[in-house]
Amino acid sequence: MRKMNNRGQLDALQPLIIALVVVAIVLVVGFLIFAEVQDQTEEIEGGTDGYGYNATMSVQSAMEDIPGWLPIIVVVVIGALLIGLVSFLRNQAR
Repeated sequence: MRKMNNRGQLDALQPLIIALVVVAIVLVVGFLIFAEVQDQTEEIEGGTDGYGYNATMSVQSAMEDIPGWLPIIVVVVIGALLIGLVSFLRNQAR
């Protein structure tokens, strides 16, 4: 079994934190792009009853749930960190 120090425990989370930040930024940029596309198709089609407008609306409503999962993922990661630290300190005390 590989032993890790406190610094190793925290360093193991750095790639995950970076990945979560990148995913959040990509989602924000994606939502902004879809909003702009929706505005442009509304102007081009002359209203909100066109195929392009409805398609972008469907994509936006399908993606609405994704940002709600980010806090759950963060809580799970923090829980894993706490369990790892408790396990590490417990093994160190023996």
